[in-house]
Amino acid sequence: MFERPNEGKSACVISINFGDNDFEESVEEIKELVLSADMNIVSTVNIKRSAPDPKYFLGSGKAEEVKFIIQESKADTVIFNHNLSPSQERNLEKYFSTRIFDRTALILLIFAKRAKSHEGKLQVELAQLDHLSTRLIKGWSHLERQKGGIGVRGGPGEKQLELDRRMLKLRIKQLKEKLDKLKRQRTMQRKKRSRSNVLNISIVGYTNAGKSTLFNQLTHANALAMNQLFATLDTTSRKLFIQEGVECVISDTVGFIKALPTTLIEAFKSTLEESREADLLLHVVNMANPNHSEQIIAVNKILEEIKAASIPQILVLNQIDRLDIKANHEKDEYGRISTIQLSAKTGEGIELLKEAILQLYVAKHSAETEIFEENPLN
Repeated sequence: MFERPNEGKSACVISINFGDNDFEESVEEIKELVLSADMNIVSTVNIKRSAPDPKYFLGSGKAEEVKFIIQESKADTVIFNHNLSPSQERNLEKYFSTRIFDRTALILLIFAKRAKSHEGKLQVELAQLDHLSTRLIKGWSHLERQKGGIGVRGGPGEKQLELDRRMLKLRIKQLKEKLDKLKRQRTMQRKKRSRSNVLNISIVGYTNAGKSTLFNQLTHANALAMNQLFATLDTTSRKLFIQEGVECVISDTVGFIKALPTTLIEAFKSTLEESREADLLLHVVNMANPNHSEQIIAVNKILEEIKAASIPQILVLNQIDRLDIKANHEKDEYGRISTIQLSAKTGEGIELLKEAILQLYVAKHSAETEIFEENPLN
């Protein structure tokens, strides 16, 4: 591939407003992502444009201004709060002489740093290679010009390009086969749980909403809970005690984010299936975030993408301790608890959540008993 500048730790963050209503929120989010990637922000640039520039994305005039800012701030990495085309990425790296990360590449970098389990590492590698495969042709353009003499069908550059394409396809195939095997094992485990009277619960929500803190509060586990985006990547499952005779298994899953890269959704499908195969979703929301309504919409959109939108859901409005309000709840038209205000940190409102889970367990168990009594041979 073309020689790329090395990844550094000092970042210049560029955000372009194309008339987006949530621009300010996206600026804050990209800053959090950069910090989550263990980089320091040394300069920020916010620009307003009507449309992206085909060559430099931000326009040649602005590119010249930004180049000066990069040099002055001594930034060795430039982060774009947008997705760039392969040619834009290449042009910008050449012009700025710094490593360029677009939004997708930055999230992939964070996932690569955070994945701990064998499956998580395989999923991240697959997502990275899928992303890289879209950039190979442009990336190898300098080698494509290395033609052989007259009558020679292909030069060394073309051979290297084809070799790398084959190696990339082979590795992607190997990763998919390994993940399929792990998926089959996971499916068998889920079938065993579904044959028993176990209620399978998945915690979902926007990244950094407090999912892992809630998981720890409910199960007395010690899952990693940090104030940063994508602190948890690997699915963790534990038994949840509600009362004697009530069996529940609860899983903490990877957090969602607006415009979660398609490559990540595809690679993490086997992990996200924990949510799709659940009997109940606990949708955790950071109530203290002023943009929590938009985050709820973003999470529900991804749940639709993974075909989990129809699963019963309890909306858990978390972090009431930061708002100085009391635990509370709302019921749906069937009289079941559908929304709960609580604090996963202090534990206030946790009993309300357990009561809501118990209601759904009883309803599910009663329905299964009725079906069995009507069809005893099934």
